[in-house]
Amino acid sequence: MSDHIQQAAETIKKKFKAEVSMFRDQVTLQFDKVHILEVCQILRDDFSFGVLTDETVVDYWQRKEPRFQIVYQLHSREHDARIFLRTPVAEDDSSTLSVVPLYPNANWYEREIWDLFGIRFEGHPDLRRLLLPKGYEGHPLRKDVPIKVEETRFSFNYDDIDLGKPRAEE
Repeated sequence: MSDHIQQAAETIKKKFKAEVSMFRDQVTLQFDKVHILEVCQILRDDFSFGVLTDETVVDYWQRKEPRFQIVYQLHSREHDARIFLRTPVAEDDSSTLSVVPLYPNANWYEREIWDLFGIRFEGHPDLRRLLLPKGYEGHPLRKDVPIKVEETRFSFNYDDIDLGKPRAEE
């Protein structure tokens, strides 16, 4: 671990009681979701982590509470360093603060997370569906959503697939 990342991790650990873990030379800081804006601002302004390269969600359905963890990946071009942030989000309170004010490219990441997982981002400038149609109900990447598979239609199986579809009865 570089001195730069070590200093950043120690600062966040002391100030926000973050858990620090390391795996294959990658540092991850886990802390309460209410601190996400403060943590990102410190990392951006004081440690030059000026690029948000990814923001995604892990769904721990049936294994762990809080159910979700939002994962942020920040990059420092100046030091060629990466750091990961994880904030737990409970299922019954599936919302957190938006980091769009600090990292404008988070706009699309957060819209995708809202669309596919149903986690709301407070303070987001335009939180609406990104990938799914307007009228779609639910959030399909949650692990409790049943898998629906429809066989791909080809010229040789078109009639078989069509016969298996439910029809309205008179």
